Amino acid sequence: MKNDLYIRALKGEIVERPPVWMMRQAGRYLPEFQEIKAKYDFFTRCQTPELASEITVQPIRRYGMDAAILFSDILVIPQAMNIEVQMKPNFGPYLPKPIRSQKDVDNVIVPDVSVALDYVMQAIKATKELLNDEVPLIGFAGSPWTILCYCVQGQGSKNFDIAKEFCFTNPFAAHQLLQKITDTTIAYLKAKVKAGVDAVQIFDSWGGMLSPTDYQEFSWQYINQIIEALKDETYVVAFGKGCWFALPEMARSNASAIGIDWTCSARNARYLTGGNVTLQGNFDPARLFSPPADIKKMVTQMINEFGKDKYIVNLGHGILPNIPLDNAKAFIDAVKEYK
Repeated sequence: MKNDLYIRALKGEIVERPPVWMMRQAGRYLPEFQEIKAKYDFFTRCQTPELASEITVQPIRRYGMDAAILFSDILVIPQAMNIEVQMKPNFGPYLPKPIRSQKDVDNVIVPDVSVALDYVMQAIKATKELLNDEVPLIGFAGSPWTILCYCVQGQGSKNFDIAKEFCFTNPFAAHQLLQKITDTTIAYLKAKVKAGVDAVQIFDSWGGMLSPTDYQEFSWQYINQIIEALKDETYVVAFGKGCWFALPEMARSNASAIGIDWTCSARNARYLTGGNVTLQGNFDPARLFSPPADIKKMVTQMINEFGKDKYIVNLGHGILPNIPLDNAKAFIDAVKEYK
């Protein structure tokens, strides 16, 4: 690997500067992505290896991040599990037949991922060829709880009230569904590692919807199962949005790094995780609207607060679609110029 800064940070090694990449860097803020988007619908882009691999490397060509993340979606998992998922323009994910009963859960399958999600593995192989060992490639999956949220709610939501109601009124069925998602996710991520990804990240986008007690029951125990199943095969990064309360527990796990969102300060994140684990984050994505000179100052300050070692510079969630290109560049450049 010509640039192994990201891997070295995951190992906790001393580095000359921290590595940098951006969540959702392969995508919608880039004009070269918009050209592809104009020709192909969302899941066609995910399911066509040539398109997925091209989209994955676009930001690396433009900005030279220290890691690439495979262009895909967390909802390819429920699709493989016999749950219909559509991506509606200007609306987002839509599941016409949400899971609402024990019978619905019984109809959900644990698929053979090597068949159902083979297109992802082909995209990884195509991406590795395009990257030519320049930088590592990250594979990812949604947390079982986050996937359940979409499967039960049927679409995005501000509070996922229907999903929570399902868990609290029918915990047996909820845990069955969570376990099926977990088993599928473990097989999926293992297949990704075999296909060539260098690390994996678990996105718990909706973990912050749960109380600390409910988080342990409905989310963390399943994320931890995934970490335990993958820890000897690759580096696992766990990212929970709004889950600062779970940071001590996450730090005690076998995760190689913990993602931090922008609502938790560097000082608190280091304190809550015991100061020994690699952290990733946590620039507010909306702050990329600030002038480039201000972005550079804030990024430098952020690195100083986290410390350059055991740290991966990133946003606190995905990059927004209307961020100016020069501002994204200022974010990356600030890290590369860090002294």
